[in-house]
Amino acid sequence: MIRRENEPTSLGSFVTRELDQPTHEAGQMTTVNTVGAASRKPDEWDSLAGLKLSGNVRRLQVRIVKATREGRWGKVKALQRLLTHSHSGKVLAVWRVTTNRGRKTAGVDQVLWNTPEKKARAVHDLKQRGYNPQPLRRVYIPKSNGKMRPLGIPTMKDRAMQALYLLALDPVAETTADPNSYGFRPRRSCADAIEQCFSILTRSNPQWILEGDIKSCFDRISHEWLLTHVPMDKEILRKWLKSGYLEKQVFYKTDDGTPQGGIISPVLANLALDGLEKGLREKYPPTKRLRGEYLCVNVVRYADDFVVTGRTKELLEREIKPLVEQFLRERGLELSPDKTVITHIKDGFDFLGQNVRKYRNRKLLIKPSRKSIRVLLEGVRGVVRDSQSLTAAQLITRLNPRIQGWANYHRHVVSKRVFAQVDDAIFRALWQWARRRHPMKTSDWTMRKYFGRRGNRSWWFFGTKNDDGSDPETVWIFRAVYVPIRRHIKVRREAHPYDPVWESYYAQRTRGRTRAR
Repeated sequence: MIRRENEPTSLGSFVTRELDQPTHEAGQMTTVNTVGAASRKPDEWDSLAGLKLSGNVRRLQVRIVKATREGRWGKVKALQRLLTHSHSGKVLAVWRVTTNRGRKTAGVDQVLWNTPEKKARAVHDLKQRGYNPQPLRRVYIPKSNGKMRPLGIPTMKDRAMQALYLLALDPVAETTADPNSYGFRPRRSCADAIEQCFSILTRSNPQWILEGDIKSCFDRISHEWLLTHVPMDKEILRKWLKSGYLEKQVFYKTDDGTPQGGIISPVLANLALDGLEKGLREKYPPTKRLRGEYLCVNVVRYADDFVVTGRTKELLEREIKPLVEQFLRERGLELSPDKTVITHIKDGFDFLGQNVRKYRNRKLLIKPSRKSIRVLLEGVRGVVRDSQSLTAAQLITRLNPRIQGWANYHRHVVSKRVFAQVDDAIFRALWQWARRRHPMKTSDWTMRKYFGRRGNRSWWFFGTKNDDGSDPETVWIFRAVYVPIRRHIKVRREAHPYDPVWESYYAQRTRGRTRAR
């Protein structure tokens, strides 16, 4: 075959094309073999999503934000189309799905993009014309309550297409989002939501909290509502929503919901739930009074978990809750009657793994919830129980990520005493593991073999690993009590990750977290 003169010879030549120049794949390629030179090194692909590609996409996202704020929805639609048809957007979309944690999980077609040539071909094949998503692969993962959560795994191409359209949809979602929504949003976290709860409830009022639990949120969102209100290509969105799923080789239609497991699903859920806080704030503004007293209505939401505060139980029960139910009903959703409760702050409530409660001295304390502690320790004991044949070093390698991740999550609240209790419970589990491993040995022998002194602390569980004939290395169990407790600084509610005005603010926050480590 003869290659035309204007035909690129490798993926690198695609990267140099400017964003605003649309791709015309039919005129760019004549054979599959020319998509990505075989000599290209794998590590070169990882550097493609660099400053130029990100900068090109970033400039369009900034323009989308500006048009959204001005209410110029025709302009928004035109800019979104420009981004989703751009070469830079397609490369970034493929780069995202081939570098994230799910890159080794295939969809129903069992296809993975694990070579530079496959990634290059994926960029070329990412076309809107003639695109039809394949059904999701249904899998189940365990929930903390013992039930199973269904996940829908899209194919690599469908994931990349969702990532591409997410680049154009997320700036709109961030611009129209509720100010105190923190779940599945860039530069926001659970710690921000908890800190917002603290800033609201540390005052003398409000004292009552409506704990909202939406019943099967992701599985029940109305397709009709999403197709009417989500500002993106309706035909593409319709195809995703109606793609169905395969379970045990049987095809099932999807008439409601957005699948958990899709890249764009969390943003669709946020768009459906955005407006709850704004609606309540318009009806119950901070200055509104009832019999001379402020109503203190506030909303804090993380994805489909939310709390609403109020001055009295009657206000929440008779006025706020019916409004929330009406808001959800329009979107095909409903509150779970068993899990939606109204609680006094003195009794406390659990939110995002933390327990928020005001004690007798009128001091508000936020601590790790009992459920969170129980889930951690049950997991640790399960790992220890199933690891009788492993060495101490192998057991530590399994346990440390679990313990460290849990401790880092709770390091922004009142956790020091809980950390010490958790360490003690883990020590007891490890001691029993060591004793069962050597039932004929004395306690002194077991202590000398598995527990040593580190710094000024004795009885520290350790092991020795020797990989590939290298020098022996001592590894130690992670102790939560040594994680420093640091107050989290909440992100400002009006901060916007796609607005250049806030770039210096986010850079300052990043530097502050780096210094804290």
